[in-house]
Amino acid sequence: MTTTPSVRPHFQFWPKRVPTSIVLPETSLWYNLEVSAHRYADKAAIRYFGNAITFRELEAQATALAGWLQQKAGVKKGDRVLLYMQNCPQFIISYYAILRADAVVVPVNPMNRSEEFKHYVTDGQARVAICTADLAAGVMQADAELSADERLQHLLVTQYTDALPPTHVHPEDAPPAWLTAEHPLPDNATPWAKALAAGLKPGPHTAGPDDMAVMPYTSGTTGFPKGCIHTHRSVMHNIVGGSTWSGSGAESVILSVLPLFHVTGMQYGMNGPIYSGATVVMLPRWDREVAGHLISRYQVTHWTNIPTMVIDFLGSPNLASFDMSSLRYIGGGGAAMPQAVAERLKTQFGLNYLEGYGLSETMAPTHSNPADRPKLQCLGVPTFNTDARVVDPVTLKELAPNEVGEIIVRGPQVFKGYWGKPDATRDAFIEFEGQTYFRTGDLGRMDEEGYFFITDRLKRMINASGFKVWPAEVENLLYKHPAVQEACIIGTRDAYRGETVKAVVVLRADAKGKTQPEDIIEWAKEHMAAYKYPRVVEFVDALPKSGTGKVMWRQLQETENVRQAG
Repeated sequence: MTTTPSVRPHFQFWPKRVPTSIVLPETSLWYNLEVSAHRYADKAAIRYFGNAITFRELEAQATALAGWLQQKAGVKKGDRVLLYMQNCPQFIISYYAILRADAVVVPVNPMNRSEEFKHYVTDGQARVAICTADLAAGVMQADAELSADERLQHLLVTQYTDALPPTHVHPEDAPPAWLTAEHPLPDNATPWAKALAAGLKPGPHTAGPDDMAVMPYTSGTTGFPKGCIHTHRSVMHNIVGGSTWSGSGAESVILSVLPLFHVTGMQYGMNGPIYSGATVVMLPRWDREVAGHLISRYQVTHWTNIPTMVIDFLGSPNLASFDMSSLRYIGGGGAAMPQAVAERLKTQFGLNYLEGYGLSETMAPTHSNPADRPKLQCLGVPTFNTDARVVDPVTLKELAPNEVGEIIVRGPQVFKGYWGKPDATRDAFIEFEGQTYFRTGDLGRMDEEGYFFITDRLKRMINASGFKVWPAEVENLLYKHPAVQEACIIGTRDAYRGETVKAVVVLRADAKGKTQPEDIIEWAKEHMAAYKYPRVVEFVDALPKSGTGKVMWRQLQETENVRQAG
């Protein structure tokens, strides 16, 4: 199979009135904010617990902070600056200040502890960090354990209260206690307010499209996290592409609830809206009741999320009182949307859930579902200027439709490599049909119409008596059981089969005490192939989740392995 991208089968299902390719601005990401601040100066860029920050104010604060970074913290072009906080306006201000200073944003998961934080300091060779006060003690602890030549030289600290209004009108605008709590600042840290009040002016902005802009780290599920080198151009591609695909413009209102340190939240909850001049309604943490009120009040039009949020949202006892009529776009990724949940969303609200697919290495999506012809539990089709194939992981030969292999992609959003890791970079790419493609490490298939479906991570597979079981498929089937709220499939030892399937299940509230593991197993027998259904079911109160809301199946698998070994 040697078909060229122009004749790939998915183009016949491309959304109407949407171009098949896009042309990117030859500018930096900072310029997006500068333009919106001129176009929509007094329009709300961010709404946060009743506080409104205009585009003019956002640009002014980011500029002042860039001045501090350059003049007080000594930040030079290309320097890596760590950004370590929960979702809040200060994250956006800091992000664009770093870009304005011609530096590189290194977003760090705020769930990381001090031991994990050290890796970002040393690997990224960062000398400046911006964090919230609740995390400052961990930063100082990490810093103290490093050698003198590795330590941070400057720390800028903000309290969450720095962006909270003094009063609130609506009950849902009452900030939770963890946001209003004041935390002591380290002696050598610069307070946020002091840095802004200095009013320092940065030098000329010189970063261009091919300069480094952002360095998100991989999840670290296969070892130490690796920094993904992204330029202004690679980030810009999915900013422009995402806005074009979802029909987002200056009139749009975006519910920003995915973590901004993660590429999907970063692109759809911050960068995209700033580019298009849309208003961001921000939540620091997921809360279904608050989300419902905010969607209703601000007439939210776009909501990018993960399926677990939608599952929880639809379980709200107040669902009927929320006004969802303004929503034009709802979608996300990270895990497959269970069919039963997607069908309820369509039936109850007339909304198609548009799944997509991407990685830190691709700055969010390489695939997305067309709005007028989506498929359930499907990655969608390759997006603008992007090609994807399915190849045999060993021979690297392209496979026929519906054969399972490794997904490889090429496009403007693909990263330049892993920071300081030439070997890992080399292993991440292959030459295919005279072009360089990124190896995603994900197993999937492409159907006859050019839609892609993920099967699992390359190494996440259960071998039961020689039969290959893909956990994601079993999980999706289990979601159809009326008692199952969430499920994660792992492998466990079996004296006869060698390895067999185990389901770790969170029951719905009304099923607890009424449903037994045997009930789930018997139901699964009826709905799944004999080799596939779970032989073991364990009930838990909650599944472990990462900072981005993904179920941490490896943690469950490792716990099971230890249990079996004992």
